[in-house]
Amino acid sequence: MARTDNVTELIVTGLSQDPEVQRACFAVFLPMYLATVVGNGLIVLTVRVSKSLRSPMYFFLSHLSLVEISYSSTIVPKFITDLLVKIKTISLKGCLAQIFFSHFLGVTEIFLLVVMAYDRYVAICKPLHYMNIMSHRLCHALVASSWLGGFFHSMIQILITIQLPFCGPNVIDHYFCDLHPLFKLACTDTSVEGVVVLANSGLISVFSFLLLVSSYIVILVNLRNHSADGRRKALSTCASHVTVVILFFGPAIFLYMRPSSTFTEDKLVAVFYMVVTPMLNPIIYTLRNAEVKLAMRRLWGKKKNSGMERKWESDL
Repeated sequence: MARTDNVTELIVTGLSQDPEVQRACFAVFLPMYLATVVGNGLIVLTVRVSKSLRSPMYFFLSHLSLVEISYSSTIVPKFITDLLVKIKTISLKGCLAQIFFSHFLGVTEIFLLVVMAYDRYVAICKPLHYMNIMSHRLCHALVASSWLGGFFHSMIQILITIQLPFCGPNVIDHYFCDLHPLFKLACTDTSVEGVVVLANSGLISVFSFLLLVSSYIVILVNLRNHSADGRRKALSTCASHVTVVILFFGPAIFLYMRPSSTFTEDKLVAVFYMVVTPMLNPIIYTLRNAEVKLAMRRLWGKKKNSGMERKWESDL
């Protein structure tokens, strides 16, 4: 079948058609997005400049925060600005770009969470060999593999999608472009493509989630051989990771491991993992991690002292 695209621009329905609700959403989601960028950006900056955060765990955490900023920024700025306009539109090419980057960064985050779980497994279960196993080279290879894995996953998704003809209608019943809502607009049967997308996205989420759960069960079993203080520190770190895993994988599995629908719950769940979860991650990691909090205070203290020195020099 020859591919014919009579549709070059798409209309997005958004979360609600009520202007009052849209203004309320704008007032709520704009500060949340800014908090996401500032919070995750502060973690990236702190890890990069702090000499006390040189362990592999913080190296992975800085990349996770970078992914969170990028992931949220592929969708949320457009979503927020659309809340202020009556007719929300996006070009077909822009829609495909949004799908590519959201899946690329989303799966990269999944792989990074798996890498972080492996790092905790080695640190807790094989502490004497930790520095030999988690070498500088391996850490960079694991991070590079996570980014490449996300890229190849997204390439598969986008290559499937660009083969579809879009000849009308052009209204997406969502607040951003995603595969299932876009497939509904294709003027051909997309059942096969839907199964491939389900296998590519849903199975990655489920298998990664099961791998993560298994790794943390092994960690908990091994903690019985540690001292009380060692168990407390390990549980504190793992609790942060497990919380982030649940917040991320719960919505992802809900959306991609069942038949597509136009239920309002889908939009609300998507808002949660696009807007809320990236904002919560810096809070979760910093509140439960004394080293990160101390490094942030030191960074803030240096900047404050530097500012006072410059003021003192200008007064002279």
